[in-house]
Amino acid sequence: MPSYTVTVATGTQWFAGTDDYVYLTLLGTARCSERHLLDKPFYNDFERGAVDSYDVTVEEDLGEIQLIKIEKRKYWYQDDWYLKYITVKTPVGDYLEFPCYRWITDEKEIVLRDGRAKLPRDDKTQILKQHRRKELESRQKMYRWKEWHPGFPLSIDAHSHSALPRDIQFDNEKGIDFILNYTKAMENLYVNRFMHMFQSSWSDFADFEKIFVRISNTISEYVMQHWKEDFMFGYQFLNGCNPVLIRRCTEIPKKLPVTMDMVECSLERNLTLDEEVKQGNIFIVDYELLDGVDANKTDPCTVQYLAAPICLLYKNLQKKIVPIAIQLGQKPGPDNPIFLPSDATYDWLLAKIWVRSSDFHIHQTVTHLLRTHLVSEVFSIAMFRQLPAVHPLFKLLVPHMRFTIAINTKAREQLICECGLFDKANATGGGGHVQMVQKAMKDLTYGSLCFPEEIKAKGMDSKEDIPYYYYRDDGIKVWEAIKSFAEDVIHIYYKSDEVVCEDVELQAFVKDIYVYGMRGVKASGFPKMIRTRETLAEYLTVIIFTTSAQHAAVNFGQYDWCSWIPNAPPTMRCPPPTAKGTVTIEQIVETLPDRGRSCWHLGAVWALSQFQDKELFLGMYPDEHFVEKPVKEAMAKFRKNLDEIVSSISERNKNKKLPYYYLSPDRIPNSVAV
Repeated sequence: MPSYTVTVATGTQWFAGTDDYVYLTLLGTARCSERHLLDKPFYNDFERGAVDSYDVTVEEDLGEIQLIKIEKRKYWYQDDWYLKYITVKTPVGDYLEFPCYRWITDEKEIVLRDGRAKLPRDDKTQILKQHRRKELESRQKMYRWKEWHPGFPLSIDAHSHSALPRDIQFDNEKGIDFILNYTKAMENLYVNRFMHMFQSSWSDFADFEKIFVRISNTISEYVMQHWKEDFMFGYQFLNGCNPVLIRRCTEIPKKLPVTMDMVECSLERNLTLDEEVKQGNIFIVDYELLDGVDANKTDPCTVQYLAAPICLLYKNLQKKIVPIAIQLGQKPGPDNPIFLPSDATYDWLLAKIWVRSSDFHIHQTVTHLLRTHLVSEVFSIAMFRQLPAVHPLFKLLVPHMRFTIAINTKAREQLICECGLFDKANATGGGGHVQMVQKAMKDLTYGSLCFPEEIKAKGMDSKEDIPYYYYRDDGIKVWEAIKSFAEDVIHIYYKSDEVVCEDVELQAFVKDIYVYGMRGVKASGFPKMIRTRETLAEYLTVIIFTTSAQHAAVNFGQYDWCSWIPNAPPTMRCPPPTAKGTVTIEQIVETLPDRGRSCWHLGAVWALSQFQDKELFLGMYPDEHFVEKPVKEAMAKFRKNLDEIVSSISERNKNKKLPYYYLSPDRIPNSVAV
């Protein structure tokens, strides 16, 4: 009688250990096998990380094995089982791999296909077509769209982390409990002793060191020492944690009536301001999005303020970017002066602090929350709804969706919800952050997520003109590596553009993103369908780059650049100055966050800057969803390219006082998971 050797691999994820009955059925082209008992209570198989083998004998030849069915039936109490994969050795010595990487919960059964990736057109038998259809029907019931706030990208329909499908939950929910993590952060940072002084002001700038001394690192300490300098102020627009706003100024806007007399002493080339603009030496950052956003009113004891500054910058003869003019409001007038480097020291310093505070708000809510977290969740939900596990694009994308829906759901529970942690320290809390996302949606376009295209659109693409823009340089290298990998995988499965056009699951995936993520807004530029392999490669690169590199670039530098409170104030307690010559050091300290809010902010940026335990970085794919040799070769090539980027970044950073490493692939997690 034919005999099959079945090997079952259990994951190392936390679970109780299955003491249930486990049955296996092999489904072949000729017939199905009997239902075989693999494990029963107290046999101690399927322990954490175990690989168990079984001989399965059948009466007649089953033909080619198409599917295998695993059933788990409760014995005494219910536990969950994380199944990694099953391999089957056939009677003629062939090996078949059946990837799973899913939880089997309750008294459920799971039906697996072998690991060879297949497009819909590749399935010829009714049983495989039916399996594909049923999987998507089941997923679409579990992964439902929901509007969290009007105007937002749609998110997952789940009120809490525990209500999510088990497969996308964190292994340990405590690991992503924001309240627990922030409290732990403040304990680690030795700032708990200040929390009872919530509305109490600091005495002076040096007083901020009381919550800083124990936790300084290379960059944060350098920021503390140099934050007042114009060079440091300008440098952050290129390589800080929000390096996405600066653009080349092609025309001084009428709402910023800067004159040559104002900035002449800042210009170094004996050119007029207009000539400097024409030569490409003037840059601008405009925080217009903050205009009209309501400041936080959740604490009746502390009035909080927002501003919408416009900052003009100049590339000096050393090709460094420095500020030359700041207007703190959008409407020019006598009560909205233009602050200049030639002004009194504290006038100029407070103007720069207001810009840094505004930059922090745009960074947290638009650059970070909307353009990485919420967008990545759209990609994740659409993937689970429209791409079955056998689809090559599911296999390609699933590592880059790991825990994204879970972290966002937890954030909606604790962080950015009404009365959440975000309200405690941020001037955009209490609803301002919601208004900001709603306003920012108009600028969330497909083109703006294409990294090289967006850099070029801002006039920031010339390495010769702007040689110290490491975010651009490293980002383009990583983008190209990801795109090359995507192209390699696409050419394995899509032999022509026609195959792309007729892939109904791919087109449904793209349509879901456009209709639900971008709310069907034509101006978003998101495609409704994809017709060529070239377009598909770019589309997949946008997804993988956004969920990995872009998030890393704007997330993991938060402690470095924002832990020195005067450099990134999360709130301001006095309104922007309306006249020059009135600012004192005492006024600045009274404007900066109080002790309690400083501590909450510090705990937040520390916690958000930490990698997950057992983090998987770009190119690390321990779950073998792909089994084909050509794809594994493409993965090896991808890792080689990434290693070369790591080496070049490491070489550049040698002996730098301000190393830039956020886009080094060995520091880029595969997915948005923190």
